[in-house]
Amino acid sequence: MRTLLILSYLILSTTLLAQVESTLLSESAESQKELNESYLNQETSILEIDDFKKFEGLEFYPLDSKYIVRAQFIRTPNEQPFLMPTSTSRLPEYVKYGEAHFYLEDKELILSLYQSTDLAKDSEYADYLFLPFTDLTSGNGSYGGGRYLDLKIPEGDTLIIDFNKAYNPYCAYNSKYSCPIPPEENDILVRIEAGVKDYKKP
Repeated sequence: MRTLLILSYLILSTTLLAQVESTLLSESAESQKELNESYLNQETSILEIDDFKKFEGLEFYPLDSKYIVRAQFIRTPNEQPFLMPTSTSRLPEYVKYGEAHFYLEDKELILSLYQSTDLAKDSEYADYLFLPFTDLTSGNGSYGGGRYLDLKIPEGDTLIIDFNKAYNPYCAYNSKYSCPIPPEENDILVRIEAGVKDYKKP
């Protein structure tokens, strides 16, 4: 009887995990679809007009649940605001809000998450966190200047990071934009083969 109960529990747990994974991947796919549609639409796209002549859409790495990680979220409340360098002379102010600790490719990784001091004053974006990063695909499959993720402050100490939602800075497509440069502490020594690939002008 005990063996049957254990087997039933394992089957149920596996089924639930599969359902959760399927749901998260569906959200990843929807996020990529929305991003692609915004670039294909000339009214919302930041692409230059001439690029639309041959532009057929963004290129993504295949969706992969391996790149949806559950991280331990550690808040860093005593950090001082700093000016984050960008691709131009603009220096937006951010503060390090916390760290995400997780494992990927059998490596323990740490990424810092930042909060814009300006956006923190806006109730609509008060829970918004900014995660800029570079990895071993940067300049070798993905944009050399790194990629971004948008996250929300979790209620507890667990944070889901979905690298399938990683997107390029605007300046990867159009030089008139000013884009934050990922801090060195967010350069991780693994290949994140998820999210948007490098953009090659048509």
